[in-house]
Amino acid sequence: MAINRSQLAKELEPGLNALFGMEYSRYENEAAEIFNQETSDRAFEEEVMLVGFGEAAVKAEGAAVQFDTAKESFTARYTHETIALAFALTEEAVEDNLYDTLSARYTKALARSMAYTKQVKGANVLNTAFTTTGGDGVSLVNTAHPTTLGGNFSNRSATDADLNETSLEQAMIDIAGFIDERGLKIAMNGRKLIIPVNIQFVTDRVLNTTLRVGTADNDINALRNMGMLPEGYVVNHYLTDTDAYFIKTDAPNGFKHFTRAALATGMEGDFDTGNMRYKARERYSFGYSDPRCVYGSQGS
Repeated sequence: MAINRSQLAKELEPGLNALFGMEYSRYENEAAEIFNQETSDRAFEEEVMLVGFGEAAVKAEGAAVQFDTAKESFTARYTHETIALAFALTEEAVEDNLYDTLSARYTKALARSMAYTKQVKGANVLNTAFTTTGGDGVSLVNTAHPTTLGGNFSNRSATDADLNETSLEQAMIDIAGFIDERGLKIAMNGRKLIIPVNIQFVTDRVLNTTLRVGTADNDINALRNMGMLPEGYVVNHYLTDTDAYFIKTDAPNGFKHFTRAALATGMEGDFDTGNMRYKARERYSFGYSDPRCVYGSQGS
């Protein structure tokens, strides 16, 4: 008895879904090392950044307590994108019993494409960190993020330098000096170094050598000895600048990855062409709220 398109789809789809899932999971989710995962039920998400209070005042005996007013600073917006791709098996391929071989190969390729695209989308937040304007009117990594009181703060090295002991120590000092919207110091810390593949060997020596790198003395490696960057470093294969590096801080409202619609696959037959079509689709966004979540340098 001949199998119609509807029956064939029911026979093929469970196996292709399982194959898609196995192939998709082969590719490491490097974006998860940067972004905190959240879900969304709207077309976009917005986070209004609030300005806290200034330094508390001394209250004299019998005097009234002073009041301060919280304000809004800027709004961070996450606009979800629909990411989808499909392939078709022709009616002739099905007739010639090629659907088993071709569908398996195409499904693996589709899974790789969907996984690759998500990693590129995530890495692009850092790839454009020095150029693309964010919610506060300047780029994510910038020397002049405006504050409510008319000042500014920097989350970028004053002079871009390649990653080494000196530049990394200065970065940790700069991060510790971050201020909030009212100009109060936050005592923030660096947690994790995010680097491209090109500087992974230098990074490992700088962070993990017991003594100072490239010296003949017995000075300790202060970065390692003091427990700086407790989460170490991660290599992101999708960063495009070969000597830029980023430090993820402990800012609470930083990098976020919203999932609006989880990854889903489906298969159906097309009456007009006789083709069997298989599709993958998901909807998500990557971005950041508080630029204090990162410190960066483009390298020299």
